[in-house]
Amino acid sequence: MFRYQTTNFDLDQIADSGQCFRMLPVKHVPHAYTAVSGGHVLYVRKDGDEIEFSCPEDARAFWENYFDMQTDYAAMIASVDPEDSYLTEAAESGSGIRILRQDPWEMIITFIISQQKTIPAIRRLVEDLSRRYGTKLSCTAPDWAGGGKTDFFAFPTPEQLNRASLEELLDLKLGYRAKYIHAVCEDVCAGRLDFMRLASMGYDDAMDYLQGFYGIGKKVANCICLFGLHHIDAFPVDTWIRKILMSQYAPRYRGKKRGLSEDRLSDALIRKYFSRYQGYAGVMQQYIFYFARTSGRPL
Repeated sequence: MFRYQTTNFDLDQIADSGQCFRMLPVKHVPHAYTAVSGGHVLYVRKDGDEIEFSCPEDARAFWENYFDMQTDYAAMIASVDPEDSYLTEAAESGSGIRILRQDPWEMIITFIISQQKTIPAIRRLVEDLSRRYGTKLSCTAPDWAGGGKTDFFAFPTPEQLNRASLEELLDLKLGYRAKYIHAVCEDVCAGRLDFMRLASMGYDDAMDYLQGFYGIGKKVANCICLFGLHHIDAFPVDTWIRKILMSQYAPRYRGKKRGLSEDRLSDALIRKYFSRYQGYAGVMQQYIFYFARTSGRPL
């Protein structure tokens, strides 16, 4: 059991930020979660002013890295343009969000699944894949979580998931995403998608490389870069972000708008209003995404 005094670290905000789908609440315990990643299981909770990790000693460094605990998010928030009232309020509202350092392979499959899916549906499908094809992990819960042994399942490796037929993936209600998953499994196992090569790339090269694979478009590639490769300059644009850009930023934009598609206008708005956050614009993306989903304000 390890305890940390932290700032800008809110478990509830992180779990609901749309970047992770295997961080699940512990029943009947407020501000407490289980997380599964990299073959490890963590019980984590907010306890007063501290964050408490329940995990083996040899997994401690893994989870500290996973939660990006060495990064100064307060400095990023302090850099927000005070004239951008929407982002200022969003950063204050979501100030406990951190960009998790997750497994690139898991993020590839997760964000292929995410296309046209709600967060609960993504969570269910990721869990179904893990239970059916992943390795069982047994873990003893801490006393505050009820004690006793509980079984979890690691996210399946490329080799494990490659054993699934296209028909089996379709049976999991993956729809058109099943053929994308089936193809990318074959690409990894055949060495065409090389994770060592991917890890060595900068953001722009990683985007180009990822979009060369079937089923990975610009939005999915950006999510993989942001949440799986920790290129925190990545700025994924989904339905929520597009609505924010059009409602909060397009009306004040003085550049050319007539004749531009929404995609091209979105790119122009991101360049205009978020380029000042070079190197960490993806953190700002998370703040406005979370704020739009949780504030209850119409867009």
